[in-house]
Amino acid sequence: MNSTKMRLSLLSSVLTTLALAGCGSIESAAQDDCTSIGWNIGSKGYEECYKDRLNERKEDYAMPPGDRPSPSML
Repeated sequence: MNSTKMRLSLLSSVLTTLALAGCGSIESAAQDDCTSIGWNIGSKGYEECYKDRLNERKEDYAMPPGDRPSPSML
């Protein structure tokens, strides 16, 4: 493998790693939502808020019923 291909491969790997590291999880976003409105972690209200926000976020990112994923262009 020549050095240009190795550099492109390394650059691609680094960019992919950085992109994935920058993405938050659904769980952390739900936690941030509840703490930002004043709930303390561990309180009963926080637990209810967290469960509700987690379910809402999962529904937001879920595919519609009967919808199939399309093949990637890559």
